[in-house]
Amino acid sequence: MLQNIRDNSQGWIAKTIIGLIVVLLALTGVEAIFTSSNSGKVVAEVDGQEISADSLTQAVEMQRRQLAQQLGRDFDASMLDEKLLREASLKGLIERTLLLNGAKDSKFAFSQQGLDQVILSTPEFLVDGKFSPERFDQVIARLGYSRMQFRQMLEEEMLIGQLRAGIGNSGFVTDTQIKAFAALEKQTRDFATLTLKADLKSVTLSDDDIKAYYDAQSSEFMSPEQVVLEYVELKKDAFFDQVDVKDEDLQAAYQSEIAGLSEQRRAAHILVEISDKTSDEQAKAKIEEIQKRVQQGEDFAALAKELSDDKGSSTEGGDLGFASKGVYDQAFEDALYALKENEVSAPVRTEFGWHLIKLIGIQAPEVPTFASLEDKLKHDLKAREVEQRFVEVSKELEDSAFESSDLAQPAQELGLTVQTSEPFGRQGGATGIAANRQVIQAAFSPEVLEDGSNSSVIELDPNTVVVVRVKEHLKPQQLPLEQVADSIRKQLTKVRATEAVKAKAEEQLKALRSGKTPVEQAAEGESWNVVEAATRSQEGVDPAVLQALFRMPKPEAADKPVFSGISLSNGDYVIIRLNGVSQPDVQLSDEEKAMYGRFLASRVGQQDFEAFRKQLEASAKIERM
Repeated sequence: MLQNIRDNSQGWIAKTIIGLIVVLLALTGVEAIFTSSNSGKVVAEVDGQEISADSLTQAVEMQRRQLAQQLGRDFDASMLDEKLLREASLKGLIERTLLLNGAKDSKFAFSQQGLDQVILSTPEFLVDGKFSPERFDQVIARLGYSRMQFRQMLEEEMLIGQLRAGIGNSGFVTDTQIKAFAALEKQTRDFATLTLKADLKSVTLSDDDIKAYYDAQSSEFMSPEQVVLEYVELKKDAFFDQVDVKDEDLQAAYQSEIAGLSEQRRAAHILVEISDKTSDEQAKAKIEEIQKRVQQGEDFAALAKELSDDKGSSTEGGDLGFASKGVYDQAFEDALYALKENEVSAPVRTEFGWHLIKLIGIQAPEVPTFASLEDKLKHDLKAREVEQRFVEVSKELEDSAFESSDLAQPAQELGLTVQTSEPFGRQGGATGIAANRQVIQAAFSPEVLEDGSNSSVIELDPNTVVVVRVKEHLKPQQLPLEQVADSIRKQLTKVRATEAVKAKAEEQLKALRSGKTPVEQAAEGESWNVVEAATRSQEGVDPAVLQALFRMPKPEAADKPVFSGISLSNGDYVIIRLNGVSQPDVQLSDEEKAMYGRFLASRVGQQDFEAFRKQLEASAKIERM
């Protein structure tokens, strides 16, 4: 538990903001956040601001996709309650509008430079660890958004994140609260358990029992709904052979590559700082005295060790090492680059004080040959051209698929092949496109499954996109009894055995609590499993038992234990006997105190933010249409 607190206390607010960005930039419903539409029916108004039906539809789709991501192969879209999903999505849109208004009213702001940094560091836009403008444009273009729309909506999300952080960071707790929480956390309990086993062998089932269960639970015994897809696949790599690079373009790229190379200069300096104790005039006078000593032949490095206020370089005789332009203060740099090798400058004034600068050495840049860079330059030029071509053809594929009633026409126009998938259900397949979550969502969407439309372009990875359509829809059918009889027998046997042992255990518990059955006799030949000084994370104890144990009330006396019970997932039933509770005198180290404090303060911060959100909701005029 202590480790859980440590993990959860490490900047929940920062994690929340990061989470917003992750949701924002993941290719799973990003359009629901970025798109703002004023067209169509209005579904709600928040202080006069309209929320359109289009926005709600997109938000619903985002919720559906996020659930699919979280649940993975366990996700079954048919189990979703569409009404509840729409209500939750509308609530989210209203809350977002309220929070954005609250952030603006509180004068929060996010700079354009800050937005640049967020975009530049977003994994979705990186290629080989570096930001790729082409990749950035490809992602947002495929979603149908401009750079301006993207930046605007990203700024809004960051404003909400700032509001959350601002309120959350104001949470605090007292030392008394920290100590009380730590005392609960470090509390230990003495207990014993008695496990009553579910006896599967004692259960007898007839064929009529199996048939009755089959008839009563018929909906559980259906073949899975499946689809067979047709699809066309567009790969970026296919364009490399179609792209030629001109010699003049290669030469231009080479010149651009080597243009960034510059000579480096090795400088040494003597610094006299300006401070409360040394005025500008005094510092200048001192540096001029040092200059005279240099001019009289004294060693520059020795004077730097003796007199320079730059303690970092003085021990090295003032040596700053090699550096290129852009590293030093402008005045320092101008003086350095005006010197000849081994020449010493006149006194130079910077924000740090007065300097004497000596040029120790010049290092010319190592210019690689054209031949050594040719393959790399050719690949880079081709990659840029291929990226642009890939985006353009992807758009052509999307347009053609939208206008066509099948995939034959888009395939013919773009020289692609129509392929067919294996049958798969809403949980997807094991390999190929059937294992891609976005393909599964598209295949079972109303537009593709029910209306028979082609899907939009789906990105399988940064180098591959597909368009799919349903070739065959295999609807669920009732499985015959003989096919599922064995599984019914196993399931029903466990249910009956669990019910029987639970009834027996509850009678035992009732007798123990009333004192009719002494503790020693309750075991019926079995022994109690005794555990002393158990913590909340006690090893070797079932987590469900631990959770139930620490919810039990403290015994009134040492000879009056408290009893409870819990059913386990395997059907067994555990009777729990709580013998005593130990409350230690807590002495926290500074590190533990700080950790508990962060954890509790973050929880208070979350509560404060939720209270603020509710206040915004209570004071706003919200009208649902």
